[in-house]
Amino acid sequence: MLAQELLYEFEKGLNPQKPAESKIPARIVGYGEISAIFEIEADNIHVYKRLPLFDSLSAAQHYQQVYLDYCSLLVKAGLSLPAHNTRIVAVPGRPTALYIAQKKLPDANFGHNLIHHLDDDSSLDLIEDAIREIVKIWNFNSASKPDIELAIDGQLSNWVRDSENNKRLCYIDTSTPLFCKQGVEQQNPELLLKSAPGFLRWIIRLFFLQDVMTRYYIPRLVFMDLIANLHKEQKPELIEPAIECVNAHLPHDQAPLAKTEVDKYYRDDKLIWIVFLGLRRLDRFFTTRLLWKRYEFILPGKIKR
Repeated sequence: MLAQELLYEFEKGLNPQKPAESKIPARIVGYGEISAIFEIEADNIHVYKRLPLFDSLSAAQHYQQVYLDYCSLLVKAGLSLPAHNTRIVAVPGRPTALYIAQKKLPDANFGHNLIHHLDDDSSLDLIEDAIREIVKIWNFNSASKPDIELAIDGQLSNWVRDSENNKRLCYIDTSTPLFCKQGVEQQNPELLLKSAPGFLRWIIRLFFLQDVMTRYYIPRLVFMDLIANLHKEQKPELIEPAIECVNAHLPHDQAPLAKTEVDKYYRDDKLIWIVFLGLRRLDRFFTTRLLWKRYEFILPGKIKR
């Protein structure tokens, strides 16, 4: 069980710019492109994501329900998820925050760490296992559309090898639930813009938001993202054999991947995220140093790409 009182006191005393110096210290254990993953000193069982996105309790409750529905649907599709829970925390004068907690899993078992310790053949076995898990989503969608259609971000950092069952992978990236009911996206896309600088939101809304909201529904792009991420993980030697694995599992109506387009996809994606993170840091500087206001988001440190 998550202690509501602990999370309230943590949120009340949180320093988003220096989490380790908060009233209840937090230790950053990882970063997504948008949010940080951290441990709270008083809790050695869970890791957390914090989403300070909501203007009202009802908006947070809606997101919470969408999140829980998404997790249930992923399990129904055949994926394994770590034990998880949520709490809504509303400190007066602050945005309402949703905390998503997952059971803490061994760092060494995460896919992006395993490939640095396994030989190439074992790394490719891991990648193929992840591909097979992703294919479960497309099979589920084929059977469930138009009632339900799921999206998934399949890169290796989102998969964790089960310590008790070496052939089972757990999927952890559930905090941005994307799925459609009767063709209608259940996620409010405007919430995804809350972490972006205010001056940048109209540009993202106009040029990028539709792509972000749809790319994880398209098998070819999900697999493209998975393989391109091997550049970020400094494992380019795995790219060509991983492409062969993917092409063997692509739906027949989608063109095989080629290394040239994977490389281009990564270059373009890398540039977008570097610029976006740089602008978020600039926004944090203006907010905290010039306007003397609180900046709510925990930003990543330097990300090796």
